[in-house]
Amino acid sequence: MKRSTDRILVTHVGSLVRPDELAQLLAAKQMGQPVDEATYAPTLRASVADVVRKQAEVGVDIPSDGEFGKLGWTSYVAARLSGLEPRTHRPGDPAPINPRTAGRDAKRFEEFYAAYRYVETYQWRQPKSGSAALAIPPATDAAAWECSGPIGYKDQEIKRDIANFQAALKGVNVVEAFMPVAAPESARGVRLNRYYANDDAYLAAIADALRTEYQAIVDAGFLIQLDDAFLAHEYDRLLITHTAAEIHKQFGVYIDMLNYALRDIPEDKIRYHVCWGSWNGPHTSDVPLRDIVDLILRVRAQAYVLEAANPRHEHEWQVWESVKLPDGKILIPGLVAHSTNVVEHPELIAWRIKNFARLVGRENVIAGTDCGFSQNWNTVRVHPSIQWAKLEALAQGARLASKELWQHV
Repeated sequence: MKRSTDRILVTHVGSLVRPDELAQLLAAKQMGQPVDEATYAPTLRASVADVVRKQAEVGVDIPSDGEFGKLGWTSYVAARLSGLEPRTHRPGDPAPINPRTAGRDAKRFEEFYAAYRYVETYQWRQPKSGSAALAIPPATDAAAWECSGPIGYKDQEIKRDIANFQAALKGVNVVEAFMPVAAPESARGVRLNRYYANDDAYLAAIADALRTEYQAIVDAGFLIQLDDAFLAHEYDRLLITHTAAEIHKQFGVYIDMLNYALRDIPEDKIRYHVCWGSWNGPHTSDVPLRDIVDLILRVRAQAYVLEAANPRHEHEWQVWESVKLPDGKILIPGLVAHSTNVVEHPELIAWRIKNFARLVGRENVIAGTDCGFSQNWNTVRVHPSIQWAKLEALAQGARLASKELWQHV
């Protein structure tokens, strides 16, 4: 993994807003409508090429494929793993969990959450003159799936995504590239287990299956980024019924399982991303970084990608005053937020970078974002034009910080 040896490198968390033409096809796929592969395949390939080129143009050194080949950041696993099927309700089943409204924050702000619906959808998009309006199905619900048989991995989609990304990078000037993947716990999410003897066995099966995807990406020459919002968000939800010590013990077992999934994959090919959920809500009950940083640092990854720009977590750069970043590790703090359309000033971004550089060393900092700009194809956190403005500001802030940190232009 490249380090910021002579300037602050720039990356982001991975997911980017899908263009309208591709989104129309993904909408049809999600609603179970037939999609002509002769139309879909070249549209996807061209969309990936375009988004990679745009990332390089605005100054992103370490781009992704935008996650354009996926319906969503974890929902995609239903298409790639065997053993999952649409959930059927049976007497005695637990009520489906909505991760957004199951935590302490939702109980405190019931009126807000009762009124809140994911407004960050393609309503941002106005159809071009003469084109049809974009059809928007409901967001994919992780609780809509259950495990009904042995978990296995189907590798057709990952082979396609790797090939599209490799083609898109030809002739584009970047430092290296990464592909986001779902971490095992986040991939399991709230999908009901009806097959395995217990949830630990279920999680182990998911870890074994997803490892096929992890290895394929690394073998293709890319970094992998494990996205794991469930670590922080589930910690909050479980505090309703468990003590922090109980949850910490439970999540320690999960970290061991995550490292099991990463076995034999070189540590310097792995980025680990933790966020506190992506919605534009109060987040007053988010577990502090200080309370889970020991769990995060136990993950066998070289880089840790953490929220650090939004108002509930920006102050947590100070955690690194007392917590030592282990030797050889890299921090990729979020320096622009994904949940507001306000574009951060490059000087603010530079200031944030310098705070981290002072505490962990300039060579150990890569500039990133809090989370993805479009975790699902039809969930758009900011207007597409704002997405690019934020990434451009991120690159400008990195250049400002580099000028001071290395004393050169």
